[in-house]
Amino acid sequence: MSRTIRTARLRRGVLCALAAAAGTIALAVPASAHVTVSPAEAAAGGYTTLSFKVPTESDTASTTGIDVQFPTDNPIASVTVQPKPGWTYKVTKGAPPTPLTVHGSQVSEIVTRVTWTAQDGGGVKPGEFDTFNVSAGPLPENGDQVVFKTLQTYSDGEVVRWVDVAAAGAAEPEHPAPTVTLTAAVAGDDDGDGDDTASGAGSGTEQAAAATESDSTSDGTARALGITGLVLGVLGLAAGAFALITTRRRA
Repeated sequence: MSRTIRTARLRRGVLCALAAAAGTIALAVPASAHVTVSPAEAAAGGYTTLSFKVPTESDTASTTGIDVQFPTDNPIASVTVQPKPGWTYKVTKGAPPTPLTVHGSQVSEIVTRVTWTAQDGGGVKPGEFDTFNVSAGPLPENGDQVVFKTLQTYSDGEVVRWVDVAAAGAAEPEHPAPTVTLTAAVAGDDDGDGDDTASGAGSGTEQAAAATESDSTSDGTARALGITGLVLGVLGLAAGAFALITTRRRA
């Protein structure tokens, strides 16, 4: 076999390897589609706007229902819902399991869940996401996080349960519950207005939008880093293959 034929075959092999690697990249970088809550961190004892980001994973059905469960063991005394066009909402309340006092007053009812339902065949279509906002506080002063177990209902009847809580040091579960990590309380954040005033910057809605943008940016950065690593690997493979071709030419 002539050297020219061998070289041509090696080149075809390199092209096939690059094509296979490109396919691997496409499969190795799926879109992150968890139901999440922003901000990821908030001050214990403070008030904040919680923005639940809900993407639709299904290729054929829309998200038509969101059921967010609020903690009852470490309850949040005040929860108000931001109206959302195209959706109705229902707030479910109950008595706190133990006496709860906020700003010197006894609280007899707490919110246990907020449920959003899409109207008139609407919802979050495949390939899209939407956000659902509530103002909440004061956040618990005990514990290190607040978990909001969430049920996502699709138009075909499927219900995805985002209720798993990862153990310390364990890998993220398949369906993690939206979680806010509690940080040290901020002095003076006790005005009880249900807004994100601890930092003194903007309204709760503005901060929720900024948090959602930050969350999206973080997702995009993680994907970009993953793609970069894979591309570098492909380039290394290509360099090695061409080095082999050059070596055989000289042989």
